[in-house]
Amino acid sequence: MDALDLSRWQFGITTIYHFLFVPLTIGLSVVVAALQTAWHRTGRPEYLRATKFFGKLFLINFAMGVVTGIVQEFQFGMNWSAYSTFVGDVFGAPLALEALLAFFLESTFIGLWIFGWDRLPKRVHLATIWLAAIGSNLSAFFILAANAWMRHPVGFVVDPITGRARLTDIVAVLTNPQAISTYVHVLGASFVVAGLFVVAVSALRILRGDHDDLFRRTLRAGLATTAVAGIVVALSGHNQAQLLAEYSPMKLASAEALWKTEQPAGFSLFAVGDVEGSRNSINVQIPYLLSFLATDTFSAPVQGITELQAQSVAQYGAGDYIPDVPVLYWAFRLMMGLGMAGVGVGVAGLWLTRRGRLPVQRWMYKLAIAALPAALAANIFGWVLTEVGRQPWTVVGELLTAASVSPGVSLVEVAISLTVFTALYGALAVVEARLLWRYVKAGPEPVDTAAASSDSGEPEKLPAFGY
Repeated sequence: MDALDLSRWQFGITTIYHFLFVPLTIGLSVVVAALQTAWHRTGRPEYLRATKFFGKLFLINFAMGVVTGIVQEFQFGMNWSAYSTFVGDVFGAPLALEALLAFFLESTFIGLWIFGWDRLPKRVHLATIWLAAIGSNLSAFFILAANAWMRHPVGFVVDPITGRARLTDIVAVLTNPQAISTYVHVLGASFVVAGLFVVAVSALRILRGDHDDLFRRTLRAGLATTAVAGIVVALSGHNQAQLLAEYSPMKLASAEALWKTEQPAGFSLFAVGDVEGSRNSINVQIPYLLSFLATDTFSAPVQGITELQAQSVAQYGAGDYIPDVPVLYWAFRLMMGLGMAGVGVGVAGLWLTRRGRLPVQRWMYKLAIAALPAALAANIFGWVLTEVGRQPWTVVGELLTAASVSPGVSLVEVAISLTVFTALYGALAVVEARLLWRYVKAGPEPVDTAAASSDSGEPEKLPAFGY
């Protein structure tokens, strides 16, 4: 093991940890804004209680996401300076837009939302949470556009003197088909997580005997959000498969453990293979399905790993251009399986709660709670699939991962920082879990009905958030 290996482990660990908070922040910001909008339109106090209750949970998660996201930026200079030197002129543009536009928009209006309850007019205060939610979603787009450029680089040239990538078309970077498709997919997955978070919290409160109208409404709202977002995830996932076939055929073949080109190609349900021998000893398939997912036709060929490796050697020179097939294969199936299970809970829950009734079976509430970690795990496996599938490149066709690590960083230095980050993140996980549990257990605070339903133009004297 060398500094490259540990640097990859460190970036993988910190990225996965950070991505636990990102989808919940993206989705929950809109959910909280929608709850406050419902209160603004109806004046019903349960919507105000739900807004403040889930708003606190959102803020805890947002703060943890900011803290862990800062570390991601530092690592580009710490462990990946060669990569930063090559991509800085291109990568810096979407990251600057994310920081100067999206993050400032998000953080500024979150501050106004927190402290403006008893200071801002009702409509202005409602606008602050919507602007914060827009900022969260814009932030995700710019980050994903930068990441998509690494998988499908566009709008740049390599300077022949400096050997660095130089941005020539920011519009091409932001309209990269990989960026747009990935953004829609991540957005849908984020709302699945947010919906199941609301479902899990509501189910827990109902299990504890809190059957008031607030959690009846939030339970059903969370289930509906999950079901609708699941449709978006499925459709955008199909588009992602088609883009893989066009731009990243090696990633698609590796995720399917497809060693030889097949026409038509079946979708693998379960396989046991020999990576060294480039073959599968067991492979249970659904015939024709992979051809359809990749091309919208049932008879099209899908290229195999062996042929794609030969093409890569001819194009880029000698080397191993095959990513970690077992990791990709199982990450793909775990992403799909756990994600479908979470969405299935949303659909089944909607059926069981039709006409406003609550399920009488306690196991249904426990299943709803268990669906949340399943959805979070599906997001993580999706991220693993995205990043490992790009290997051995950091920028596909332009820069290998082995050439991206900082030349002056030693194995000992990376090992120390990896240990510190792992211990620190473990402590932060405990803090996050305890804070969330504390406020979920405490439940929503009572609200003055008269104050909550006031429609006067004056700022309402409602208590600001307190911790």
